[in-house]
Order: sequence, then C-alpha cells, then structure tokens
Amino acid sequence: MNEIEIGPGKRARVAYSFDDIAIVPSRRTRDPEEVSIQWQIDAYKFDLPMLAAPMDSVVSPETAIEIGKLGGVGVLNLEGLWTRHEDPRIALGEIASLPNEQVISRMQELYAAPIQPELIKARLAEIRAAGVTVAAALSPQRTAELHEVVLKAGVDLFVIRGTTVSAEHVSSKTEPLNLKKFIYELDVPVIVGGCATATGALHLMRAGAAGVLVGFGGGASHTTRTVLGIAVPMASAVAEVASARRDYMDESGGRYVHVIADGSVGKSGDIAKAIACGADAVMMGSPLAKATEAPGKGWHWGSEARHAELPRGDRVHVGTVGSLKEILTGPSHTSDGSMNLFGALRRGMATSGYSDLKEFQRVEVVIHRG
Repeated sequence: MNEIEIGPGKRARVAYSFDDIAIVPSRRTRDPEEVSIQWQIDAYKFDLPMLAAPMDSVVSPETAIEIGKLGGVGVLNLEGLWTRHEDPRIALGEIASLPNEQVISRMQELYAAPIQPELIKARLAEIRAAGVTVAAALSPQRTAELHEVVLKAGVDLFVIRGTTVSAEHVSSKTEPLNLKKFIYELDVPVIVGGCATATGALHLMRAGAAGVLVGFGGGASHTTRTVLGIAVPMASAVAEVASARRDYMDESGGRYVHVIADGSVGKSGDIAKAIACGADAVMMGSPLAKATEAPGKGWHWGSEARHAELPRGDRVHVGTVGSLKEILTGPSHTSDGSMNLFGALRRGMATSGYSDLKEFQRVEVVIHRG
C-alpha cells in the first residue's frame, strides 16, 4: 500500500473501504442463471457464500436452521443468551424494550449468568436434528474451557471469533490458547478471526485455520474504533489478507485457506466488492438482524456491547425489511440493497462477465470518489 507522512517520523498506509471502490465490468456479460455462487469449505458445500454472524440479535437455533435451509450457514454464539438462559426469549424481549440509557448495564447483568454446558448440547442438537450444517462460535478466552463440550455435542464448523485473534497471544495471568496445537487436535474445520494484515493472517493460516475472518471494528453495532481506536478499512484489509493466502499457498504446497470478510458488509453491493477484493465468502450481522424472524426484534448488538469492563458496542435499531428468504434470495421489495442480497451478487457477477466466485476475485476495481 502507498504510504504518506502524517508527521515527522510517522508514516501511515493509505487504505480503502468498500465505499471507496467500484467494480468494473469486463467485455463479456452472462445470463444470471449461468452464474454459480456456490461456496465450499472443507467437505461442506453451500449454495450461498455467507455465514450469519454469531450474534444473539441474528442467530438463534431457529434462524440457524432457516439460514441453513436457504443455503448459508448460521453460526450460533455459544457465549450468548441461548446457552445462559433456559428461555432466552424473555431476555431478548427485555433488551429490545429497554430505553437506551439502561440497555448496556442490563445486558451486562443478563450476560453475567453462567454458561450451561447442557444448554450448549441442547441448542446444537436442535440444529443438527434439522439436517443442516452445525456451526458454533466461541471467543479465544472461552475456547480452551468449552471446546470439549462443543465437540461432544457435535459441530461441523468451529469458529473462534474475537475483535482480534492472534496465533501469538501473550499473557502473564493465564496460559494462552496454543492455536496451532488446538486446531491440529480437532477433527473439524476451524475458522479464526479477526485479523486485517498479511502478517496476522499468515500466522493464523500457518496455525491450521481452514478460514480466516477479516475485519474488526467495522460492524454496524461496534464502537471499537471509538473506544480503542482500532479499525482498518475493509477493501484494503480483504485484499491484503487475500495476498497472504497466495503467499501461503506457495509456502504450503497448495493449501487453500478461505478468506471471509467480517465487517462493513451491510448491503448487497458490499458482498460483491468483498469477493472482488479476494474474499471467498462474507460473514454478516446487521443485514440479517432486519429479518422478521431475527431474535433481536428489529434491534442489533454484538458481544462487545455487553463486555463487563469495557463495552465496545451499541444496541442499534435496524428495523425489519422482510423475511430471511427475501433478504437472502428474494424477491426484493426495495431498491436499497437490503434484500435479495445474493440475487444481487449473482447479477453483479453476470453483468461483469464472471461465472463463479474464484473467477470474480479477478475482476477489475477502481477507486470511486463520491
């Protein structure tokens, strides 16, 4: 990336968000029906290149099942209300109804309830019984403690997700998770993130991750940039991690690690731009929180919002626009990119002349001013 001097002795790289770029069509066009947007990670193949973010306002066992039937993956947050409360709908309703000045403190109280291993087993069993791919997430801090419960309960894809996840965490208080040893000993594909640099991504790839989540501080409900000062524009972050994937393929003799854009994917055009920058799939939160079936009832929040010591997120009102099916695969009743997200991706690829996701990663992009 280009660098500029922001002051004597301090330089900064120029980076771009999805809003800063645009896709350039090629000389060829196609019929949308001839375009494939299927995505496969390890042995699991999906009609839609997407994972629903492990947020309580988005993924419940019921919505995970519905998303799976529609062709995506719903990732259940195993540190959320669904594994802390027998009937989390009471807590969800309370969060949706509280005034802004009370909601963070009440969320801290609701999420202080202990995680119950039996509830982990019950929630994952409910998803598995529906015949869809079972995906679940833990933070790095909870992974060592709870992963055996999760594996015994039965999970197909395991997600380790935090604001920033590294393969070299340093701690003088507790023994950090040995990510490489942990992944090696598991029998399921592990998706790890977030990260935003080639160096950070390479460490996660070398640790054995099947997929790397790119992004932090960019979600609609996050205030990480405001509270911690941490954020990286997503177009540049995805492109940089995709370059690390190419380097790792050469280094490893061809092992392919999936790049998943996680953050700032709010509209259908952002999905296309993420893949154009090198992503294989996207992880989404706020677009799905707008579904009539979403547990958040028109509100959206992430795990950072209820942090016991330093909340880094808000409860955001996103409203509702339609069903999960309408949001993911249409038909759309709006022209703002909030519905038929993957129909739009298919049409964008067709308009640009590309027939599958890997090809579309090579599409030309330009810097778009204004």
